Amino acid sequence: MNMNFIRKLPIPQDLKKEFALPQEIVALKAKRDEEIRKVFTGESDKMILIIGPCSADREDAVLDYVGRLARVQEKVADKLLIIPRIYTNKPRTTGEGYKGMVHQPDPEKQEDMLQGLISMRHLHTKAVEMTGLTCADEMLYPENYRYLSDILSYVAIGARSVENQQHRLTASGLDIPVGMKNPTGGDLSVMMNSLVAAQASHTFLYRGWEVRTEGNPLSHAILRGYVDTNGRSLPNYHFEDLIALYDLYQKKNLANKAVIVDTNHANSGKKYLEQVRICNEVLHSCRHSEEIRSLVKGFMIESYIEDGAQKIGEGVYGKSITDPCLGWEKSENLIYQIADQL
Repeated sequence: MNMNFIRKLPIPQDLKKEFALPQEIVALKAKRDEEIRKVFTGESDKMILIIGPCSADREDAVLDYVGRLARVQEKVADKLLIIPRIYTNKPRTTGEGYKGMVHQPDPEKQEDMLQGLISMRHLHTKAVEMTGLTCADEMLYPENYRYLSDILSYVAIGARSVENQQHRLTASGLDIPVGMKNPTGGDLSVMMNSLVAAQASHTFLYRGWEVRTEGNPLSHAILRGYVDTNGRSLPNYHFEDLIALYDLYQKKNLANKAVIVDTNHANSGKKYLEQVRICNEVLHSCRHSEEIRSLVKGFMIESYIEDGAQKIGEGVYGKSITDPCLGWEKSENLIYQIADQL
C-alpha cells in the first residue's frame, strides 16, 4: 500500500481540553459572532474586512500584525468590523510549496502535523487573547475545522474546494459565516450550487460519525476573479458582475443575499497594489446601486507588514512567503479610506 501511517493524531476534543479557552474569550467570541451575523443578515449596515497575510507563516509577525489591526479597529468601529485573516492551511495548485502552519509550524523545517495542529490552535487563541479580535481561517481540510471550531468567527472555502461535496456539507453544520469562492474557471452557478447545499440540512459521514446538520444561512459568495481557457486572470468585481450576482441570488430561495469581494487573486491578477483601486471601485458601485450595496458585505484583502513577497529563508520580518501582500502603511490607509466612504 502506497500510504504510510506515521502516527495517530489527537482528536479535536482532546486538543480543546488540553488547550482550553478562557471563559472570557468564549464570551467575547459570542459577542463578536453576533455582531458579524448582523452584517450578513442586513441588520447592521457596517462592512466586514477579512484582512491579513496570504499565509500565517510565523507567530511573532502575525501577532504583531493583528495587534496593529486591533488599534485601527477601535477607530473605525462605527463603520467596519475587522476579522483578521490567520490562514494556517494553504492550498497549492500543484501540491508543491508551503502548505501552511498546520503542515510546517516552521517553514524552514520538516513537516510535523502534530506540532502544526498545536501551533495552529495556539496562534488563534493568542491572537484573541492579545487583541480581542476573533479571526478567520480557510477550511482547506473539512476534518480539521473542529480543532478551531470554538474560536473562529469566519471560514472561507477556496476556489479549488468549492465543488467538493464534503466541504459543502460540512459548511452546512457551521454556525458562523462561511464564504464560498467562485471556482477558478469562473462559473458562478457552481458557487451558487454550493450555497444552496450549505444552507440546507444534510446527513453524512464526518470524522467517523453519522452527523445531521441544520443548514447554515450565513453561507455566502466570495468573488475572487477567474482564469480563462488561455490562462489569463480576469476580474469579476465590476458593476455588471455584481448586478449579475444579485440577479442569480434573486433566482435562488436562499436565506440571505451576500457577497465578499476578494481584492487579490485573479481579481487583481496577483498585482497586490491593485487591491486599493478595487476596493474603491466596488464602493463606487455601492453608491450607485441599492441592490449592490445590499449585496456587498465587505472585502477580503491580502495584507501584511511589508509589501510584496519573499522566498522561504530570506528572513524578512512580516513579508509574505506565498502570494504578495499589501504592506501595513498602505493597508492602514485603505482601511480608513473604506470607512470614510460608508
